[in-house]
Amino acid sequence: MIMRDAIAGLLSAVKDEYVVCANGFISRDAFNAKDRPRNFYMLGSMGQASSIGLGLAVADPRKKVVVLDGDGNLLMNLGILAMIAKISPKNLVHVVLDNECYDSTGGQPTISSSIDLAGAALGCGIKNVMKAGGTADIPAAFRECLAKEGPGFLLIKVGRDPAGKAPRVDIAPPQIAGRFKKA
Repeated sequence: MIMRDAIAGLLSAVKDEYVVCANGFISRDAFNAKDRPRNFYMLGSMGQASSIGLGLAVADPRKKVVVLDGDGNLLMNLGILAMIAKISPKNLVHVVLDNECYDSTGGQPTISSSIDLAGAALGCGIKNVMKAGGTADIPAAFRECLAKEGPGFLLIKVGRDPAGKAPRVDIAPPQIAGRFKKA
């Protein structure tokens, strides 16, 4: 399954949760699949979506917070797994879409093919760690992860999109932040 289809499947299960999207194609694909004020799109700051999601989960523990992250983004900020485990927000679900490359910058390979990212999350002490793949179990695994007390971590292996790239997010960063704050 390509990342764009996985993101569309994930967002079909989202209701009133906050969704923080990593920079690059994850933000683009989420924006084009299901734009909504409760989505925060990173337009830079690689590796920081998980930190923003953690801060948001701590700031508003009544609402579920979903982070849509990439393998390259997580590898840029791998220490966030230990921080999430230490703080242990019950309302955080960290989804990592792993296509084994830095797709947004040309498809350079990451090292995720030789690193067990789910094992790293488990080793850091993340409470609920799951893996998913294929078309049928991604939305089901995501719903299961959302239903559990967190923090949760869901690793989804995806492929690159050979057909091209989604259009860019056409909302300026101040507008993204403003509408997200209002939501």
